[in-house]
Amino acid sequence: MKYYIIAGEASGDLLGSYLMKAIKKQDAQADFRCWGGDLMEAQGGEIIKHYKDLAFMGFWEVATNLRTILKNIKICKVDILLYEPDVMVLIDYPGFNLRIAEFAKEQNIRVVYYVSPQIWAWKKNRIHQIKRNVDTMIPILPFEKDFYAKYNYEAHYVGHPLLDVIKDKMKNDDWQIFKENYELDDRPVIAILPGSRRQELKKMLPVMIKIVELFPEFQFVMSKVKWQPFSLYQSHIKNKKITLIEGDTYGLLHHAKAAIVTSGTATLETALWNVPQVVCYKTSFVSALIAKILMGKHVKYISLVNLILNKQAVAELIQYDFTLKRVREEFEKIVHNSQVIEVMKCDYCQLQHILGDAGASEKAATLIVKHDIR
Repeated sequence: MKYYIIAGEASGDLLGSYLMKAIKKQDAQADFRCWGGDLMEAQGGEIIKHYKDLAFMGFWEVATNLRTILKNIKICKVDILLYEPDVMVLIDYPGFNLRIAEFAKEQNIRVVYYVSPQIWAWKKNRIHQIKRNVDTMIPILPFEKDFYAKYNYEAHYVGHPLLDVIKDKMKNDDWQIFKENYELDDRPVIAILPGSRRQELKKMLPVMIKIVELFPEFQFVMSKVKWQPFSLYQSHIKNKKITLIEGDTYGLLHHAKAAIVTSGTATLETALWNVPQVVCYKTSFVSALIAKILMGKHVKYISLVNLILNKQAVAELIQYDFTLKRVREEFEKIVHNSQVIEVMKCDYCQLQHILGDAGASEKAATLIVKHDIR
């Protein structure tokens, strides 16, 4: 079959690549045309647009780039008509993908949504679009199946595909090799995961890197995404003693004592590697205000760890709470307070239990490949 897959950010590229790998096991003739990244391309997808040109963060940022987004939607629609796919696979990225779902449905193309948009947090009215235009919904958060059931819409929860990724990457990395590769010393390693979007990096880095000078007993290692230039990081790091590594986030988490993480998929990855963390997030004033209005009192947390557990297992320093003083306070707890560390790791065990076993990518592929499942 011919599969047209759209992922608009780094996490979607990762999960999409594992899904493609699973599809190929069940469909030897699978042909992929994608909006995604290097990982999806490595699985044989022809990349039409790279996610680095698609990832706009926040309401204000989306509004200011609306012309580009609308142009991309037009390009995508034309490309779909030329490719004539058997199935559309949409991965999160709702502002773009829900429009494409409607278009694909009009063309009588089967639509599968993998990684549900977080409509339970805001814009619940999007449920009507989904019911009308999406044939198969495959959420990856356990509570989303029940959410859709409230609207008489069947969603197929298959587990979280990050478990597949972690299982695949889990290995006994030798500390000496890791240390020599990145010219580290013997001090405990602290991971800094600042996000992948340019807007995120500009908001997060100025505060994150200031923590380095306050804790000389640790060495700080920052994960850099391949498609952002070194200059973007170096302009903030300057003379700070931070080691910058690229393409080895899981190797970093394997050896990290603790982590400072920008809210997103990385918070769940950090938890699955059993690393104590502080979650941070900051966006523009306008975007934060709109989010607060839309979310209201419906959503108490923003990190995936806390959302899934439905409690504050990890500290969240959001917007005006994201200050050096607060980062320092919470960071001290996860590196020096044994009780806090123990409780957090117990919560991580509960998280793992809720998510279940690996195999989500294979199960999702089965739902997609089989024509009779809608």
